[in-house]
Amino acid sequence: MGVITKITKQVKNDERYNLFIDGTYAFSVDEGVLAKFGLRKGLEVDELAISEMQYEDDVKKALNKAIHFLSFRMRTEDEVRDHLKRSEWEEGIVGEVIHKLKDMKYLNDLEFAQAFTGTQINTSDKGPIWIRGELQRKGVDERYIEEALQAFTFEEQVDKAVSISEKLMRKYRKDSVVIAKQKIEQNLQRKGYPNAVMKVVWETTDAERDADEQWDAIYHQGQKAHRRLAAKFEGFEYEQKMKQALYRKGFSMDKIERLLEVLKEEGGG
Repeated sequence: MGVITKITKQVKNDERYNLFIDGTYAFSVDEGVLAKFGLRKGLEVDELAISEMQYEDDVKKALNKAIHFLSFRMRTEDEVRDHLKRSEWEEGIVGEVIHKLKDMKYLNDLEFAQAFTGTQINTSDKGPIWIRGELQRKGVDERYIEEALQAFTFEEQVDKAVSISEKLMRKYRKDSVVIAKQKIEQNLQRKGYPNAVMKVVWETTDAERDADEQWDAIYHQGQKAHRRLAAKFEGFEYEQKMKQALYRKGFSMDKIERLLEVLKEEGGG
């Protein structure tokens, strides 16, 4: 048992107060704790009361830290919980803070999932699988993820995937159509589009090329293969290596044969 002999406001933080018990500094508390416990000069306090005050003060400090963390952007419950644990707050205090934040409407994982999904739909080319993975990584419950992803309709997914595919088809114009499609499918998979979307993409996207474009592609790849193989092989072996290399690149054998004839005429075979 002790008696509060003095209470002073801190100089650097006017929301915190220093408590002196029996003439000696004991600890500091937030003004909310001061008011809740009715702390004043002359009040007798025992060890249990002091423990309760310090616990309440720790909750308040952890809550302030969490609110500061949330001030930069929306966070999930797991993100806030992990942030507080990294600051070495004990589980009981963390749980109390999470409860308070929910009551204050500062934490809502469904709203977070909906906002995150909407942002990705409106500002990125990411697909639903990628969005789901990010929300799972942030600890959002699966039922909230499902509800949020309803905003990303199949038609919107196809539209985005088609736009990506058309741009990439131009980028990979020096590759065969077969290889270009493979690269595009890999790109769409990395961005998180499901197979069902990619199937519709190829039904929608014009992946065909005119004769000049097809020739430009095989000639480009043929020149690269020639520079790599001509110094090592000649004659029949050179031709076989060239055929193998270009066939693996997705070109048909008749176009490969034509290219080899052109390279011979140019003095490259």
